Amino acid sequence: MPMTRESSSIPPARGPSEHDVRDQIIAAASEYFRLYGYDKTTVSDLAKSIGFSKAYIYKFFGSKQAIGEVICANRLDLIKAMVDERMAVATSASERLRRMFGALVEASSDLFFHDRKLYDIAAASAREDWPSALSYMAHIRELIKQILLEGRASGEFERKTPLDETTNAIYLVFQPYVAPLLLQHNLDNTQQATNHLTNLMLRSLAP
Repeated sequence: MPMTRESSSIPPARGPSEHDVRDQIIAAASEYFRLYGYDKTTVSDLAKSIGFSKAYIYKFFGSKQAIGEVICANRLDLIKAMVDERMAVATSASERLRRMFGALVEASSDLFFHDRKLYDIAAASAREDWPSALSYMAHIRELIKQILLEGRASGEFERKTPLDETTNAIYLVFQPYVAPLLLQHNLDNTQQATNHLTNLMLRSLAP
């Protein structure tokens, strides 16, 4: 009776994982958007640049916006991390507020001047209310609220004005310098404006 060969314990060769393919699409899209801009790029353009079919890209991302969402969220996460790092060394709520505002303006301006095509994705996300943009602005509002609570607890800030009202007022002061659609109209003297506005806010918060 002939002997049967045992099946090999070596698993069959596999192609790249779905995670790897997604990362490859995101990396290629980031570069393509950086060169040609988000609005002018189609999924067909991306497919040709990567060497995939358009249908294959749609297997991983349902639309161009879905790709832009990931790129936008990744960039906004970098800004959040930069802001958190700047605030971590502050020794008071006042300094945390000053560092937060300064870091947000610096990061947003840097994106506008040095990565203008990717800035267009952030602008699109704000214009069309993408989840990444809404989450980012909600995060800023929450940071403001936490700084106010810290300042009120330490006696640095007044406590008479309702917390939500004060949070919203400061958030509105931030808007022209951190919201993508507004920042492009307020790029002149951003450092001076940030300093003056921060000083004004801190004076109004004093007990």
